[in-house]
Amino acid sequence: MSGILDLLKGPMGQMLVSGAGKQLGMGESKAGSAIQAALPLILGAMKNNSSSSKGAAGLLEALGNNKHGGGVLDNLESILGGGGIDDDVMQDGAGILGHVFGGKEENVAQAVSKSSGIDLGQAMSILKVAAPFIMGYLGKKKREENITDQNGIGDLLGGLLGGGKKESQSMVNLLLDADGDGSIIDDVAGMLLSGNKKKGGLGGLLGSLFGGK
Repeated sequence: MSGILDLLKGPMGQMLVSGAGKQLGMGESKAGSAIQAALPLILGAMKNNSSSSKGAAGLLEALGNNKHGGGVLDNLESILGGGGIDDDVMQDGAGILGHVFGGKEENVAQAVSKSSGIDLGQAMSILKVAAPFIMGYLGKKKREENITDQNGIGDLLGGLLGGGKKESQSMVNLLLDADGDGSIIDDVAGMLLSGNKKKGGLGGLLGSLFGGK
């Protein structure tokens, strides 16, 4: 839990927010709100997937790929500081989202959009940027802590979600079960906004980090 928060509080986290805000034309405040909404949804979906042995094995295999070894964290300045976000990063992000959300990533983007006040295209782009960032962090932790099994990856994801673990998984389940149901997406957006106001869990801590009340 503290690891990803420490990362986001540091230069890399600030570069992610400011770079994404600039490159996607939404400013730091909205980028921060969108990232704080996106992170628990992505992590919650990964936690759900890793609850099965097949899902955990797939995630561990993906984290073993050199692409997700943490290099993206070291190259954020070049990825987000130029004239546009690297196409390879965005394509990797799209692939990660498709695998994690099983084709329901548009529902997730709609919830991020509604909760942060950005348009749907910007929300999808934030998700595509956030996904490789998370995978890079998880891949780095996997190597540092020699995580090789389902329990290990589950514990890592659960620790990152902290007190918001059950709520994040509930939000993910609602989104993945929704068949274009706008009311469910509105409900999840409301849960995200409510989570930002809480003191505990990833949502609350990220809310305070990015200026949430």
